Amino acid sequence: MMAAGLFRIGTYTFPCFAGLLAIAIVIEYRCKWAFGVFFVSAVLSFFLSGDKEAVIMFIALFGYYPILKNIIERKIPSSLIRWIVKFAVFNAAAVASFFAGSYLIGVSPEEYMLFGVYVPYVFLILGNLFFVLYDLAVNVYVKFYVQRLRKAILGRYI
Repeated sequence: MMAAGLFRIGTYTFPCFAGLLAIAIVIEYRCKWAFGVFFVSAVLSFFLSGDKEAVIMFIALFGYYPILKNIIERKIPSSLIRWIVKFAVFNAAAVASFFAGSYLIGVSPEEYMLFGVYVPYVFLILGNLFFVLYDLAVNVYVKFYVQRLRKAILGRYI
């Protein structure tokens, strides 16, 4: 998260990658410890990261989503209801982070108009498409971690 300010694209990519790191903690130590690590990471990111927009994205969604995804997929048997819950979480987090960012940065809502289109609506629609890809990427990373990384990192301890 501290490197998010070094690269322009880091504002969007580093919170996603930082959240993926919680997967190892979920698999090895369960969700309780993963939420603790998320909380500590969020506090440290808030104080140490130069890119506050990335910190907002990490705290609002990407830091805890892989942990929450594990809980949702274990507790809710219906695939349709799981996706409804996931989209509800994402959209609530996206709207909350938009208003938090607008309040912290001090941008008035009228400044988000471009050619008569309220740009945050467009970003929310595109964000939902990205969220589907991110959810699928989390699945791929979980398989990759279990099949390859886990043995390489932990070796004889597993």
